[in-house]
Amino acid sequence: MAEKACVKRLQKEYRALCKEPVSHVVARPSPNDILEWHYVLEGSEGTPFAGGLYYGKIKFPPEYPFKPPGISMVTPNGRFMTQKKICLSMSDFHPESWNPMWSVSSILTGLLSFMMDTSPTTGSVTTTVAEKQKLAKASLAFNCKNPTFRKLFPEYVEKYEEQQLLVQPDQEQVSSMPTQAEISSPLLDGLNSVEPHKDMENQRRKSLPTWLLLLLVSIFGVVMALPLLQL
Repeated sequence: MAEKACVKRLQKEYRALCKEPVSHVVARPSPNDILEWHYVLEGSEGTPFAGGLYYGKIKFPPEYPFKPPGISMVTPNGRFMTQKKICLSMSDFHPESWNPMWSVSSILTGLLSFMMDTSPTTGSVTTTVAEKQKLAKASLAFNCKNPTFRKLFPEYVEKYEEQQLLVQPDQEQVSSMPTQAEISSPLLDGLNSVEPHKDMENQRRKSLPTWLLLLLVSIFGVVMALPLLQL
């Protein structure tokens, strides 16, 4: 159970965050446990994490602020392992360097800064820029599958749903467009109906029997000879 001083301190910090939000950082305590906080870090522009939304947790000890918290990340990010404690000077990996003057906002600002770095530490991973960018793009969709995230950060869920509404009409428009075969089929049908007709006429012309030609020539000769016979 949290000590009275701990509860008072965390309540004060939450009020401060609500009054003066920190850039690229959103943090809220669990409704059922003030020692468990949930946060979202927004990836900074000009970095491989730009556009990413990284969800994680802070576990405070009952003795906070005299002892440091544990910090972990839930969203795959390409910098830290998920569901593993991250080694920071502000975390419980280094209680000897902890300063009771540090707050939730300073902890998360420090985490965001360290995230943009490439220094290895316990809980870190090594990935390419392309992999980080791919994870950043998929981060919001991943977070919205988490019930706790959806409950504590409805504004991000709303943002995701708006994005989905914008994507769906484009997909429907593409799927409703006629294919090349569908576009050209009436023209082809017309050509197909004309060409066989021409071919049939040509075949008829070419297929006149020889005896008919001879008969026509004979009749023409008789007609021409009639005036001469009368003389």
